[in-house]
Amino acid sequence: MDNMVLKALEERRSVKKYSSRALEEDKLDAILKAATFAPTGRNLQSPIMVVVRDAQTREMLRKMNAEILGNPDADPFYGAPVIVVVLADKNVNTYIEDGSLVMGNLMIAAHSLGVDSCWIHRARQEFESPEGKALLEKWGIEGDYAGIGHCILGYREGDAPAVRPRKGNYIYKV
Repeated sequence: MDNMVLKALEERRSVKKYSSRALEEDKLDAILKAATFAPTGRNLQSPIMVVVRDAQTREMLRKMNAEILGNPDADPFYGAPVIVVVLADKNVNTYIEDGSLVMGNLMIAAHSLGVDSCWIHRARQEFESPEGKALLEKWGIEGDYAGIGHCILGYREGDAPAVRPRKGNYIYKV
């Protein structure tokens, strides 16, 4: 079947090495807009996104994430120029699923525009910490938000990751 959406779903790969090339504003805006159309439980739209591009905030997030990872010198964001922090309102009982669907939309939309991405974990631990709560306050975010993930965006350095075969028992039809 020749379908652009299905093709994007099949071809998207997580990229873990980024060039310094800046992401164009119109592409970033289109990716973010697509994420706002992710399905959410009862259409309560519990997620929010924080776009991080400034070096100081990026470094603060890097340090927090690397500490949780257990490797303080690592760059868990692989040099990507844009970090989209996805958070969701914990008072909505589908907040984890809602935020996860936003992450998926971000990555598929990015791929469809020729932008590379990767889901980086440990956002939950970051924003449960006093330092993370202080960042939310600094950003003017009020409420009880949980970190769902970081979607890093940019342009890969090097070749695209190879497609790994799908496991044989992925689908059961009953």
